[in-house]
Parts: sequence; structure tokens; C-alpha cells
Amino acid sequence: MAQVVFELEKDLNHENKERRLETLSKFFELVRQGKIVLPPKNSVTNNHIHTFFSFSPYSPSKAIYMAAKSGLPTAGIMDHDTIAGSIEFICAGKIAGIATTIGVECRADFSKTLLSNKKINNPDQHSIAYVAIHGIPHNKIETVMNFFKPYIERRMKRNRLMVENINNLLSKYEIALDFEKDVVSISKYKEGGTVTERHILFALAKKLIERVGKGKKLINFLKDELKIEISKKVEGLLSDEQNPFYEYDLLGLLKSDFTPKFYINATDECPDIKDVVEFSKDIGAILAYAYLGDVIESVTGDKRSEKFEDDYLELLFEVLNELGIKAVTYMPSRNTLTQLKRVKYLCDRYNFLQISGEDINSPRQSFICGALKQDEFKHLIDTTWALIGHEIMATEDKELGFFSDKMQEKFPDLNDRIEYFKNIGLKMWSIPD
Repeated sequence: MAQVVFELEKDLNHENKERRLETLSKFFELVRQGKIVLPPKNSVTNNHIHTFFSFSPYSPSKAIYMAAKSGLPTAGIMDHDTIAGSIEFICAGKIAGIATTIGVECRADFSKTLLSNKKINNPDQHSIAYVAIHGIPHNKIETVMNFFKPYIERRMKRNRLMVENINNLLSKYEIALDFEKDVVSISKYKEGGTVTERHILFALAKKLIERVGKGKKLINFLKDELKIEISKKVEGLLSDEQNPFYEYDLLGLLKSDFTPKFYINATDECPDIKDVVEFSKDIGAILAYAYLGDVIESVTGDKRSEKFEDDYLELLFEVLNELGIKAVTYMPSRNTLTQLKRVKYLCDRYNFLQISGEDINSPRQSFICGALKQDEFKHLIDTTWALIGHEIMATEDKELGFFSDKMQEKFPDLNDRIEYFKNIGLKMWSIPD
């Protein structure tokens, strides 16, 4: 049976979507027959899972499979600038009996706000921040794809220029990336996916391993030639030539320490935040600011220790409130309890919906956020089910969505509204409260 599972797992990332879903169906048929035993579902949720339609080792079907293996009752897709994997994700969730939400993460331009020229939650560029459009109604998927398509194309132009920068930096070592063969080929761009900096760096990681090798040779090259500082933890990972996640660990190092050498600021590929707010409201979705917080030690392994929005957090919330953004998403595993209590306090003060999800884009990351089991964060489980309930109702009619005027008038108290939509989500998936 172990060999059967191994073969099924490989096919979950097959090039063909129908093959992936068919494979997932076979897997859960074996589960129903009792030949494969999954862990019981726990209460923990995750609303921020990337797939290979932006950057991730997982197809939408495999992401659901990994969620099921982790005992998650719900899962949320959150790709960068694209929602191309959402239909597969929804179908996969139904096969697995996992409640799903769909969303898209994007960078927005805050330069016309009081946050202009500040490092917000983006380590690469000031005035640009990541936001997440959650709970997208299913009848608006094509609308979302059309909205982001021109931004994806503008990003592709910058991607090409950044690859040229890398090639210029590494030409003396006879290391060069072919944008189409090395970068685009490992993406789902031709199927509506996005090409990101991570694709470029993953292609570079592969090229460096091919040319330099692994272990001590590569570590010395990175230190001596590329002048990259390597922590003891990462050096230990790269010293292990049998490390199954070697390319991803190298990618994480390159993203935090090599990116500034070739990075080109994003301009017209980032919509103005007011346009994103208006678009989200128009389609009946929930727009959330993605809180990063000052980084002490990066959970994802690809962020340097540095300061972000904590020094002006109250100003940030004032700006979000004025813009009409009514939700914040954060990762309890990424920040200190002091940071999170402050964010929670400000969310309560401004009556913001609190959403959570683990930013999954590497095989090293767990789909489970253990912090959600703590009393301090159990409210995030309720809001996940409310998000699921919202998506169901907003698909029927956006005027029935969580932040519609009608529902805010009916349930002016945020907690009452969360309870109402939570029960819809739980009832839909036949899960007792």
C-alpha cells in the first residue's frame, strides 16, 4: 500500500488537472475502504495556502491532500495575482470533504496614503504592501482573473529585466538563466498562473547546484563570490547534500540575501490600494491587510531580521480604516505574543474581522498552526467558518455577504455577524458546532 500511496502522491502534481483530481478521488476511495487511514480532523484551520499557480510545491489537488493528511477541516487557496487554481481547489475540497475558501494575494500601492515611503509589510520595496482578497464569490472567478491579467503581464516584463540583472552579475562565473526555459517552464504561466521572484530564485538555485554542486563547495561560493551571509542554521541545511529540501532552502537564503542585488522596483504592476478596495467591494469579497510585523527570526526562512510596521501600527490601522479595509490577516506562528496581542487589540478597537492562515509555499512548512489551539487564538477558527459561510452566501448574492450594507445593518455587532456566518459554514459542511 505504501507504494500505491507513493504513486498517487506523484500524480497529484501531474500536468493535467483532470488527472490530478482523478488521482485524489482514487486516494479518498481507498480512505473510504479503510485501506488508508488519515488522522482525525482537528479544529485548526488554514486560509493562506499557495499552490503552483504562483509558487509552491503543491498543485491545488495536492494542497488539499496535504491538508487532509494534516487533519485540517478547512483549507484556503491564496495565490499571488491569480485565482487560476481555485476551481480545482474547490473540486478537490469536495472530494476530500474539506471546506474551502478561495482568495488571491496581491501587492498594492499605498504611495497616495500616509504610509507613503514607509516599509510596510514588503521587505523588497517601500510604499508597496501585500493584501489578501478573501472569500471571493465563485461566480466572480473570471472577473478576478480578468482584473489581474494586465498586472501579471506587466510583472512579466519586470521579471525578464531582473533575470537580465542576475545574468550580468553572474556572467563572470558562466552562470546564466534562460527566462523561458529555466523560469517560465517551472511556472503555470501558460495556464493563468503568475511568475514571481521565487520562480526566478528557484531557477537560480537549480542552476547554482548544477554548476557549483552542493555542500561545502556551494557554501564557499555563496560566501566568497556572492558575499552572502549565511546563518549557522542555513549553513547546516546546505552542508547536508542529502537534504530533500535543498533547493527550497537555497531559495530561502537567496531570497533574503541576494534579492536586493538584482531587484527592480515594481511600479505599474501594483494597483493603487483604493482600486483594490473598490474592486473587492464590487465583487462582494473581503479585503484584508496582511500583518507581517517586525521579523526576529523568519518562520519561512526567506526574510531577514528587520523592522516593518510595528513602529507605526496605530497609524497603519487609521489608514486601513479610512480606506474601508475591514479585516486583517496574520500568522500566529510568525510573531511574538506581544505583537499579536497588540494587533488583536487594534482589530477589536476598529471592529476589524481577524483572519489567519499559514503562508504555505515550501515543503518544510507545516499546514498546521499549533497556536490556533490556544485559547488566545481560538476566535480565528470561528472567523474561518464565518469566511466559509460568507463565501457561500456571497456566491448566491453579494448583498448577503459579510460586509454588505444589508448584513451590517442586520448584525451591527461584529461578533453576532461572525456567529451567524459561522453557523452557515458549519451547517453547509454538516459539522456540529
